[in-house]
Amino acid sequence: MSSDLPSQPSRRNALKCLAFGGAGTLFVLSGGVLTPVQLALGASPEEMSGTPLFLQISDSHIGFNKEANPDVAGTLRQTIAYVNAMPVKPALTIHTGDITHLSKPAEFDLAAQLMSELKITELHTVPGEHDVTDGPGTEYFSRFGKASDNKGYYSFDHNGVHFVGLVNVMHFKPNGLGGLGDEQLEWLESDLKGRSSSTPIVVFAHMPMWTIYEPWGWGTGDAGQAMSYLKRFGSVTVLNGHIHQIVSKVEGNITFHTARSTAYPQPTAGNGPGPGPLVVPSDQLPKMLGVTSISVSQHPLKATLADTTLV
Repeated sequence: MSSDLPSQPSRRNALKCLAFGGAGTLFVLSGGVLTPVQLALGASPEEMSGTPLFLQISDSHIGFNKEANPDVAGTLRQTIAYVNAMPVKPALTIHTGDITHLSKPAEFDLAAQLMSELKITELHTVPGEHDVTDGPGTEYFSRFGKASDNKGYYSFDHNGVHFVGLVNVMHFKPNGLGGLGDEQLEWLESDLKGRSSSTPIVVFAHMPMWTIYEPWGWGTGDAGQAMSYLKRFGSVTVLNGHIHQIVSKVEGNITFHTARSTAYPQPTAGNGPGPGPLVVPSDQLPKMLGVTSISVSQHPLKATLADTTLV
């Protein structure tokens, strides 16, 4: 699904089918290709096609208590229950931002308590704009700043994969687009230099790293420069949150994928007056908090998505 054809009816219909909240995405490494798999199927060993590599969770919004979902802690717990039921668990969890809703200490405390229930030892995060509502992100960085030396962006290697966490919620561009900034872009270029082009790369940030819908600020204004450093690599997976729905795109060897929220749905691009919590009848909400099965083929590189609800 490419966002480059906003008027194509089939794309709009597909987005409506795939738009709403979910429990998270599990990634496996099989034959050098990162493949997202359905968490519900991950509980069955015969459904796993490779070694579980990492789990992506996004937009937990702990502290949110409005009509769209008055129990965001409960839906995060449900996500954690899915993961803990898996017989073979990944070593890493990546949270792509908006851990909290208003970046209050009590919200971070509750989020930390909930995430500690995950039977996965290593947690990596990047901030969402809701995690840095005070501007400098004092509370976020006091909790999660060590890995990045309080810069927010950093990299690490695991199981032959190079992971790069980026921050695009501290320097906003016109129309509310995210921004990386010159300093971070220079760091990224330096970080990738000297690495073999056969190294699988995973980039994770909060806001989408391509422009999905500019009027709502769904994109990163200077992401093109970052992508230019990544084009030479044979396998690049770019993971984001922020829009609370799945939109995927493939450009050459780069696969872009935005994650569902564990908190509440948002409208699809351009539907309604703007982004924000989407209120649905309470008996319909569980049907919109689903998990996703995604397969990725290498030749040609292509993503196929299917949605499964939690009910």
